[in-house]
Amino acid sequence: MNKIKNLLVKIFLKMLNLTLSYKQDIEIEALKKKFKKIGFAFRLGTDYRILNPQYVEIGENFGASSRFRLEVTDSYGDQTFSPTVKIGNNVIFHTDVHIGCINKIEIGDDCLFASRIFITDHYHGDTSIEMIKLPPRYRPLVTSGPVIIKNNVWIGEGVAIMPNVTIGENCIIATNAVVTKSIPPNSVAAGIPAIVIKTIQ
Repeated sequence: MNKIKNLLVKIFLKMLNLTLSYKQDIEIEALKKKFKKIGFAFRLGTDYRILNPQYVEIGENFGASSRFRLEVTDSYGDQTFSPTVKIGNNVIFHTDVHIGCINKIEIGDDCLFASRIFITDHYHGDTSIEMIKLPPRYRPLVTSGPVIIKNNVWIGEGVAIMPNVTIGENCIIATNAVVTKSIPPNSVAAGIPAIVIKTIQ
């Protein structure tokens, strides 16, 4: 009796997984039609959140694992924005990557992102006394410039990339770094704030 029960449970779980997988495939196909531009071989894990895909261009062979968040904001309170996100070819994001854009974020070709990464081109308010008087949720969104990540960049686990930053080609950003200033090409950067610790000759 237990063998039959175990077999039925296995069959049920397999059918449930197939149903959920089919449902996600349908959702992703519908989502793909909403992007400004999208290449072939688009893969997306579970529990994703993509806000305003009409401002997003994605190249070929894109992959993002579970809990990918791409939040492109065109309005906040009485503010309006004209955001753009461009992601090149052969870009891979592992789990729990969060990208926030109100201005411009560009990612080049052949970039690899580890897990728990935050990329933003804006803040909630600034550090002025006027802003501090407001609760954070009421502070306006402020951008100091775009985020540009050039080709062939590897971003390590737990990295945060702040506004008004360019990361040059062939860079490696070490685990848990916080990038607050631009990094020149062919560099290894680490630390809080991130600094160049090696130039790749």
